[in-house]
Amino acid sequence: MLALFDLDNTLIDRSAGLEHWTRGFLHSRSLPQEAEAVVGDRLRDRARPEDFVALGVTVGLSDDPGDLWHEYVDGVARSVRCFPGAREGLEALRGAGWTIGIATNGAGDIQRAKLAATGLAPLFDGICVSCEVGARKPERRLFEAAATECGASLSAGGWMVGDSPETDIDGARAAGLRTLWVANGREWANGLREPDVMVSGIVEAIEAVRKASRTVSRGPRTRSPPARTPM
Repeated sequence: MLALFDLDNTLIDRSAGLEHWTRGFLHSRSLPQEAEAVVGDRLRDRARPEDFVALGVTVGLSDDPGDLWHEYVDGVARSVRCFPGAREGLEALRGAGWTIGIATNGAGDIQRAKLAATGLAPLFDGICVSCEVGARKPERRLFEAAATECGASLSAGGWMVGDSPETDIDGARAAGLRTLWVANGREWANGLREPDVMVSGIVEAIEAVRKASRTVSRGPRTRSPPARTPM
């Protein structure tokens, strides 16, 4: 059975890693504290090499944008951490005979650097990064490419585990996969079509996938436990 995983804020805490890198970056350039919001807003959802052209101008840096990008890649890769239990859960899933892969949006160098730095890369049968295949979640082509990287096919079914209702859940459902949403302290938005399973964190997500392999038919959608809205 195939299980695909999103990377950022599903398996690794990108948000905390980005905040840590941003503070160090500002200190290294002697930039004012108010620049933190500018950098954070620019890079919060995703980061690409071209972002550092505009960012350098906005915060008044003379650095080459290419050098800034490489500094970002190296720094964020060192700053991010796996969510507790993620590595152990993935190892258990592999041990149970699952084929597991990464289906992530982003630039190849930064996503692969994060996978290498956290030690997660060797655990996956395939790694699919949007910029390397020319398609982004929620496009079906990204999920097809991820399954192919794992030596599998979407026609055989499987799961997508992620934190984004739009890119991970809606995209995977349209591609024919079962869907599992990792809340990480959020609540599911009213009006959106629900995933097959909702859980609070990655450990619960992996356990839910393992349990699902023992069930032949589709059961009712599962919530375990309800997510809380952060204060």
